[in-house]
Amino acid sequence: MGASKKNQKLNVLITNKYKNLKVPAAGFRKLIKTICGRFKISNAMVSLTIDGDTQIRKINKQFLGHKGTTDCISFDLSDNRVGKGTKVFDIIVNGQMAKRQAKLRGLSSEAELALYVTHGLLHNLGFDDLRPRDAKKMHKIEDEILQQFGYGPVYNKRAKTK
Repeated sequence: MGASKKNQKLNVLITNKYKNLKVPAAGFRKLIKTICGRFKISNAMVSLTIDGDTQIRKINKQFLGHKGTTDCISFDLSDNRVGKGTKVFDIIVNGQMAKRQAKLRGLSSEAELALYVTHGLLHNLGFDDLRPRDAKKMHKIEDEILQQFGYGPVYNKRAKTK
């Protein structure tokens, strides 16, 4: 028998280490909870950290063996020690990149960052974007979610050209 509704919790911790970007913590907390609810995740601990290029590069190299910066890195740290059925997700998004890309694409930094949060969480929920077919499905869901939150189709917005 599963955990009772009373024992189910969805905790979200948001840490902004990139001080050059205002982060709407309450809005992102709601975004994360909505995505989890959409995929029937009601028992989870989600840590979201907003950082810059330097730290993202370090994490990318240390844990994934990749050089350079990226928009988001996510880890599913779930195991039975936390509690049966409890998901533990760690998502690190690049606030510095969000500012750059938002300017290039004619979006708000918040919308771009919301895309990174959504993308990282979808990876934790089992979505992948390595194959074109899988990427198309993942990006379609991202845009559905971001439209629901009033950001519009962020992923599919084309970059402005000068």
